[in-house]
Amino acid sequence: MAQIYLRPRAYQAISFDLDDTLYDNGPIIRGAEASLLQFLHQTYSETRRWQRDDWIKLKTSLIQNQPELGHDTSAARLIMLEQGLLMLGYSREHAESGAMAGLNCFLHKRSDFTVPRPVINLLRDLSHKYPLIGITNGNVDAEKIGLGDVLDFVLHPGEGTLMKPYPDMFYNACRRLDIPLHSLLHVGDSHASDVMGARMAGCQSAWLNPSFGRDKLHRFGQLLPHLEIQDIHELQELLG
Repeated sequence: MAQIYLRPRAYQAISFDLDDTLYDNGPIIRGAEASLLQFLHQTYSETRRWQRDDWIKLKTSLIQNQPELGHDTSAARLIMLEQGLLMLGYSREHAESGAMAGLNCFLHKRSDFTVPRPVINLLRDLSHKYPLIGITNGNVDAEKIGLGDVLDFVLHPGEGTLMKPYPDMFYNACRRLDIPLHSLLHVGDSHASDVMGARMAGCQSAWLNPSFGRDKLHRFGQLLPHLEIQDIHELQELLG
């Protein structure tokens, strides 16, 4: 099932969001968070006084004070860990080394899975016709999860590059691909970041919406996606 809202133009390349578009990211993040908390409790005993919500509150506070951290998930987590260890009484040296070890623990678990084979096959089929890239707000390692052979490159925010829906990564992508903005079709599950980001950058958008038919698109005003799909495999018929 697919719904076309805006007349599409010819596509020269396709970009994909990663988390919750090419795989179910919820269990992966929860597993990574649990592994990090276990590592902290086992290695730094004072952290047993804190649970997940305490770390979330600290990270939220840090981002409020340093908004640029909101555009770099790895940097935000590293600073959260360092500041938390300092607050719990550890020395600067132990806080810095512990924060880096904790981040590495999280990142390892965060990319310790493989994208489902049917999705890889879909991307491989599409790659015969279009250059494919990733545009993600997250920090997953695309190579480790099996996307290295099907995506030409993956863009992440950070170091001055803002997250979607800001247009930075869309602009960077089209410069690297050497195509006009309107020739990039971006596929993603989030209306707030993927559809709005692509539309505001001047790209085309495909909204992967598992709740197809239940979300009321009129509430999104003029920023409709070019097309809406319920399952990513519908792209095979639409674009293949």
